[in-house]
Amino acid sequence: MGLLTFSLNVTLDGCIDHQEGIADDETHAYFTRLLDEAGAMLWGRVTYEMMESYWPSVARGDVEAPPALRKWALKLESKPKYVVSSTRTNYLWTNTHHLTGDLPEAVQTLKDATPAGVLLGSPKLATELDRLDLIDEYKLLIHPMITGHGPTLHQAGLPATRRLELLSANPLHNGTVATHYRRTH
Repeated sequence: MGLLTFSLNVTLDGCIDHQEGIADDETHAYFTRLLDEAGAMLWGRVTYEMMESYWPSVARGDVEAPPALRKWALKLESKPKYVVSSTRTNYLWTNTHHLTGDLPEAVQTLKDATPAGVLLGSPKLATELDRLDLIDEYKLLIHPMITGHGPTLHQAGLPATRRLELLSANPLHNGTVATHYRRTH
C-alpha cells in the first residue's frame, strides 16, 4: 500500500495562495523530485482546473518556459492524475481519471493500488481527507514570508489537533525550508 502525501507551498502565516511564495528553479526542482517519487497525483476539481489551464501547454511547448518548468510539466504530463469532483466527469488532459464513489473508499483503493504513493496537492481536498484520517505524510515547502492574507491551510478546520513527527527539514538556498512530517497515531 502506498502513502498519501499532502504537499504544498505555505508561508509562515499559513497562506497557501498559489501566487505567493518563491517560484524559482530550486522550488520547481523540489516539486519535480516529489513528483518523480510518487506514483500518482490527486487533486480536487478547482486545483485540477488551475493546473490543466497551464501545464499541458508548457509540456507541448506552446508556452515559453524555463527548463525547470518544462521538466516539471513533462513529468506531470505523463503522471497518472486523479480528480475528485461532483460536478465534472470529462477530463481531456493526458492520464487523468475521475475518482468516483465513496470518497474514503475510493482514496483508500487508490492508495492500495499505488505502491509508490499518491501526492495530494489540493488544500480543500486535503482538509476533507485529513478529517477522514487518510493523509499519511506532509511535505510542506515553507516560504520565508508573511502575507497577511489567505487562503490558509486547513481554513475550514479539523475536528482535532494533528500530531506530526518531523522526519526532515532541509533549508534551500532561497530561504524556503522543505519539511517532511509523518502522522503519529
